[in-house]
Amino acid sequence: MGLFGFGKKKRHEDEAETQDEAVDAENTKAENAEAGSDADEADASEDHKVPEEASEAYPDRGTLYGPWDIDEQEAPNYDEYLDMGAYYLPFMQGIELRVKASRASGQVLGCTISYKTSSLEIEALAAPKTLSLWDGVSEDLLAANPQASKEPGIFGTEIKLPVTVKGGKKLITRIVGVDGPRWMLRGIFSGRAATHPESPETKALNQFFSDIVVDRGEEPLAPRDLIPMHAPVSPEERRKADEAAAEADKDGKDHKIPKRINGPFVADQQTEVQTTISRGPMFSELR
Repeated sequence: MGLFGFGKKKRHEDEAETQDEAVDAENTKAENAEAGSDADEADASEDHKVPEEASEAYPDRGTLYGPWDIDEQEAPNYDEYLDMGAYYLPFMQGIELRVKASRASGQVLGCTISYKTSSLEIEALAAPKTLSLWDGVSEDLLAANPQASKEPGIFGTEIKLPVTVKGGKKLITRIVGVDGPRWMLRGIFSGRAATHPESPETKALNQFFSDIVVDRGEEPLAPRDLIPMHAPVSPEERRKADEAAAEADKDGKDHKIPKRINGPFVADQQTEVQTTISRGPMFSELR
């Protein structure tokens, strides 16, 4: 499993922690073990905010809650995020990232975050300047899937959709859509994150989704086109590329940060390849 646990905020244990405090910490872990909680999840709930109650609307996106637009004043510092082109992903301990690409072209189409028994598939779609894209997308999902249902969620109205996997087993997915400036970020939750609202896994992935920073770019894209992506670029790779770009200004060479792939992509295009990314000091190895 690819683990990435560095980011803007990270818990460090106090070297001077007393024996009693250590015992309390162990007791807390034991109490949360049945629900799959750990100290990292506790830190996430302290460092990040998501709405506490389900609602049909999500009015405070961009001011109190994310996902965020790259140009919004309240957006988190994404210097230590993983750059995917269409969006920047926060780092969280204990997750695996799978990059989805077209077998024919190698073009990156999206990614899936796996965490314990849950997963979160992420897509960024172009949207009109003034209209909500999620309203239409959610209605289309309901119309196309008789077993789908909608209900209030912490990101506004969400869709519950049963899907059949290999072996005929039926799983429940939770589909959310958040509208931003000329974009919509869609998240497809599965596992406990789709069925257990109070699970630590659900809360951790909700927080992860809400901390994503979207970079819509200036490409002319039709509504529902996938915003172009590129292979993951780590913070360290970005810093090195910035240094290379500064040198390139002196000698005329191209700079090395991956350019956006020419779009558009169709949002319903089938994903054919999944590549697991693991990290040493940084995300630099694809295998």
